[in-house]
This record gives sequence, C-alpha cells and structure tokens, in this order.
Amino acid sequence: MFDQSLRKKEINMNRNTTLIPRWAFGLASLALLGTLSTIPAVAQEEDAHAAHAAPAKLVQEVREATKQFLNVNNAGPAGYGPAFGCVTGPDHGAMGIHYVNGDLVGDGKIILEQPEALIYEPVGNARRLVGVEYIVDAATWLKNNNNTPPVLEGQDFQLVASPNRFNLKPFFELHVWAWRDNPQGAFVDWNNRVTCERQ
Repeated sequence: MFDQSLRKKEINMNRNTTLIPRWAFGLASLALLGTLSTIPAVAQEEDAHAAHAAPAKLVQEVREATKQFLNVNNAGPAGYGPAFGCVTGPDHGAMGIHYVNGDLVGDGKIILEQPEALIYEPVGNARRLVGVEYIVDAATWLKNNNNTPPVLEGQDFQLVASPNRFNLKPFFELHVWAWRDNPQGAFVDWNNRVTCERQ
C-alpha cells in the first residue's frame, strides 16, 4: 500500500513536471513570436530615421543658432517683429506667425545663424517657436551670385514668384522646421503639425 501511494505521487509529479515544461515552452514560443513580429516595425522606424539623417545636421545647427528665441520676448530686441498674421496652408497645414527681421531680409545674404524670420505657433497669448525661414530678394541674390539660386547646407531654396500672397517682389525662401517635426520633411513649406486655431 505504501508502495502504491508512493507510485501515485511519482506519477502525479511526473505529470506535473511534464506539463510545466510544455507550458513554459508554449509561453516562451509566444514571447518569441511577439518579439519577431516587432522586428519589422523597429526596422521600418530605423529606416525612416535614416531617411531623415541627412537633414538632421542643418536642423541641429538651426536649433543651436535659435535656442534663445524659444522665449518670444527675445525676438523683439534682436530686430524681429510679427508680420502677416498666422499663415495657414491653402488646403492643409500651416506655417504660423512669422517674426521677420527687415534688416536681414534686405541685406541680400543668407547666414545660417541669422534666419530672416522666426516662425511661432500661437497658443492663446503665448507663442511657441516651431521653425525659421530664410528669405532673400531673388533679383539681389541672383545679381550678386552668378545667377545661381541659393543653397544652404545642401538644401535648395524655393523661388516664390510675384504676385504672391505677401505682396512681395520675387524672393527665395527655405523653411527649416527645427522646433516642430514635420511629417512631410524638415524643409517643406507647410507643416500639418502646426495650427493657427489656438489663438
């Protein structure tokens, strides 16, 4: 009887030890399967980051050059003032409120550390720096630079012809979304993550 009782316990223990490894194996398999399914997502994220790696240098340089303007109160003493109101896109996105430095716009130069405009998103009465815009009169630039359009750190400027919504002569411009990520790219004019609706 004692032998039989011992044998029953042995059989039950064998069953339990057999079930535990199967259960643990099943759980480990599920965990491994879950890990494998996230690998493509991580790889896609890394590929997307790598695609944006080239412009990161200019974005970082602009951030470094404009960090003092995160506080909008520093814009005025540096010669910047609001112009044009809050600019929204024709069918999507916005730019925000341009704080323009007229002296820089009129100097005919493009200097990375001195963007001609700071772009702020209105949030009630506050202003949040989202990017900058480099602007130069087209005729002046072309005359002084062998009829070659401007380029900054490998980024070509866009020509804005006249007439335009700002009533300006033709000019070259380049947006750099240094302080607000733009899903369309760091140098695209309109940013879907900027809005004029929170004024």
